[in-house]
Amino acid sequence: MQIPSKYDASQVESKWYDYWMKNNYFHSTPDHREPYTIVIPPPNVTGVLHMGHMLNNTIQDVLIRRARLLGKNACWVPGTDHASIATEAKVVAKLKEQGIDKNDLTREEFLEHAWEWTHEYGGVILEQLKKLGCSCDWDRTKFTMDDDMSEAVIKVFIDLHEKGLIYRGYRMVNWDPEAKTTLSDEEVIHEERQGNLYYINYKIEGSEDVLTIATTRPETIFGDSAICINPNDERFTHLRGKKAIVPICGRVIPIIEDEYVDLEFGTGCLKVTPAHDENDKVLGDKHNLEVIDIFNEDASLNSFGLQFEGQDRFVARKSVSKELEALGVLVKTETHINKVGTSERTKAVIEPRLSDQWFLKMEELVKPAIEAVLGENAEVKLFPKKFENTYRHWMENIRDWNISRQLLWGQQIPAYFYGDGKEDFVVAENIESALEKAQKVTGNATLTTADLRQDTDALDTWFSSWLWPMSVFDGIRNPENEDIKYYYPTNDLVTGPDILFFWVARMIIAGYEYKDEKPFNNVYLTGLVRDKQRRKMSKSLGNSPDALKLIEQYSADGVRVGLLLSSAAGNDLMFDETLCQQGKGFGNKIWNAFNLTNLWEVSDSIEQPNSSKIALEWYEAKFHAALVEIEDHFSKYRLSDALMAIYKLIYDDFCGWLLEIVKPAYQQPIDAVTYNKVMSAFEDNLKILHPFMPFLTEDIWQYISERAPEDALIVAKWPEAKPINNELIAQFEFASEVISGIRTIRKEKNIAFKDAIGFSVINNENSDATFDEVITKLGNLEILEYVKEPVDGALTFRVKSNEYFIPMDGAIDVEAEIKKLTEELSYTEGFLKSVQKKLSNERFVAGAPEQVVASEKKKEADALAKIETLKASLASLV
Repeated sequence: MQIPSKYDASQVESKWYDYWMKNNYFHSTPDHREPYTIVIPPPNVTGVLHMGHMLNNTIQDVLIRRARLLGKNACWVPGTDHASIATEAKVVAKLKEQGIDKNDLTREEFLEHAWEWTHEYGGVILEQLKKLGCSCDWDRTKFTMDDDMSEAVIKVFIDLHEKGLIYRGYRMVNWDPEAKTTLSDEEVIHEERQGNLYYINYKIEGSEDVLTIATTRPETIFGDSAICINPNDERFTHLRGKKAIVPICGRVIPIIEDEYVDLEFGTGCLKVTPAHDENDKVLGDKHNLEVIDIFNEDASLNSFGLQFEGQDRFVARKSVSKELEALGVLVKTETHINKVGTSERTKAVIEPRLSDQWFLKMEELVKPAIEAVLGENAEVKLFPKKFENTYRHWMENIRDWNISRQLLWGQQIPAYFYGDGKEDFVVAENIESALEKAQKVTGNATLTTADLRQDTDALDTWFSSWLWPMSVFDGIRNPENEDIKYYYPTNDLVTGPDILFFWVARMIIAGYEYKDEKPFNNVYLTGLVRDKQRRKMSKSLGNSPDALKLIEQYSADGVRVGLLLSSAAGNDLMFDETLCQQGKGFGNKIWNAFNLTNLWEVSDSIEQPNSSKIALEWYEAKFHAALVEIEDHFSKYRLSDALMAIYKLIYDDFCGWLLEIVKPAYQQPIDAVTYNKVMSAFEDNLKILHPFMPFLTEDIWQYISERAPEDALIVAKWPEAKPINNELIAQFEFASEVISGIRTIRKEKNIAFKDAIGFSVINNENSDATFDEVITKLGNLEILEYVKEPVDGALTFRVKSNEYFIPMDGAIDVEAEIKKLTEELSYTEGFLKSVQKKLSNERFVAGAPEQVVASEKKKEADALAKIETLKASLASLV
């Protein structure tokens, strides 16, 4: 088989991905094996591959590929989320380009456009994941708006409503004026922003007196229902029982008293606007105040805004402040920093708004989910553990979940109104069932479907994705089906900490409610991908590289390695393209190592050299020691550490040492025993590297030997642990230092490697001769002998207390060498004196940290050893 001299990822990656797909390696069906299941955090159907997806899905693929190698029935379920707000915004924008206004369409007409958009663009990110090498079971691909998935969502809504857990309420909600929908508290991002604090005078009715309020939002004065003072504030006792006049609109409002008012903040007089502030709404309810909503749904002022009607709230703020100034009631303006809520999706500033919405009671539902993660017998583990505190804070301070959205794209709420009242509704899976229920509730058998109207709101996207680990296996509609019983609970969930509450916690809640069981065993929380300046990668900053171009430039394997080499669980990744270059370089190193072995002529007739025999025994010990370390890292989800252990094993130990030791002399054959064992070791290396670099490893695996499909690397067997010869590993460590010493002297003295040299050892360490033949070969030694006394005229070095001598026999300038060694000895003796002076200082030794003192003592010991070596070298030359 002709093997290319260079590795061409662009050809290899598509070839092997097609091969894996053709042979159905990614597909899973229940059988006798232990299942290993991962469900993908479904990316938005609007999404394209970015660095966060690359990291998250690489980690999942590493876990799923390793599970296959371990002989488990690995099932990775892919899919996408319908992403109500984001998708609807995309569709609205596209319609606008075509001159179509969403408001001119019926729900059915709009949904036709939404489905058309989804079918055209919705699968882009899943196709891109294939380029990364993701081995998902594509036959199981799900979409949160699939008919069966939607049916499961509606079934759960009805069930929770019948249990009394879902209710309809008129509440203050977070309103996104751009998307024109309500948001849950968790979808609001609070940002510090600089604004102004406006001090405004209100006249007291029937007098020339005034009171002053301070507000950041002067445009909301049109919604004022009262002025509130603290009953304990002696400054305002004269205002009790009086009324104030709202500037511009001239409305008369009461002055009320409540201890809620902070005596220290602002002026001590608080304007109360119940329709536009949650705390004001509480005050309004308590004091039975009028509720005046001054905003349209896009946050422009309505008719209550008088001459400012139709102006956007921020435009109106400037207009109103100018008017107040013209009226002489704007006392002053100060700069002011305050926290502003913004929409996670549209970035619009959130507007508190009173609205009829659907809510899910969380107080009881949340209890099993708290116990599952934080209880004494916790069933769900978070990696890293530090996120348990975040989880605890969110879950123990949970509020009822606002699950309704004023959108068309999503599962329509299955509530059907039959009368004029807010409570005149029934909840049912379809209009026919709703009619039966409505007739029963009203006792009116003449009601028809024409008398019913379905709630126009859609459910929050998270209300579908919280069922994901169950609904992808049809576990809600058919709770006893074979798939859900086999694959649930899933094993590992890989996601970002930013959706720990949005998604992870809610899946745990749903799991215990509908399966009385955890949805997964472990949650691996990745960090965010940031640039070298620690900025979060984003399109707006222009600091996020094109994921597919990275793959094209550095190969999928190279990018996977680049991402994982510096991505510890829960810690942000400082992304640098040089990491991908390092990953690509690692792949080239392995390919070149394979090409080297492929060039060797193999002979059955020559005997195995002892140097090769002992080197292979050492590498086997080293491999299994590394395997134990790798397994430990996997068990703790330290995938970057596992990769680094593999990287060092292959790069340093296999390529750097083993292949050098066993390599035959120029144009000479290698013995068959050594060759076969080297290739067996190579195959073991490929197995443990395969989860991280699937394409390169499969390619080399298939070149090593012609394989039947059932023998492909992707379904090979993970190496089994064997007893470790730690003594042999330690002996080689010692021998490698000796070899390095020889190579250093050769380099310093410009002694060509082709020139054999003599070598003598004073064996103070009583080290055995196990690796002497390896030292002889890699050092190109003419002779290696053990002596009792120093060798005259030789260059020396030490490893521990052993002394090594390389006779020069006039090959060097003795005078120049003596001068150099004398200067080095003088410097080292001076350094030793400075260290010993520090150690003789009792105050330093007593007061310095223990590790600092230990470091100084090590410097002293190293200096003493070096001085002894230098003196021995000088003695041999004089």
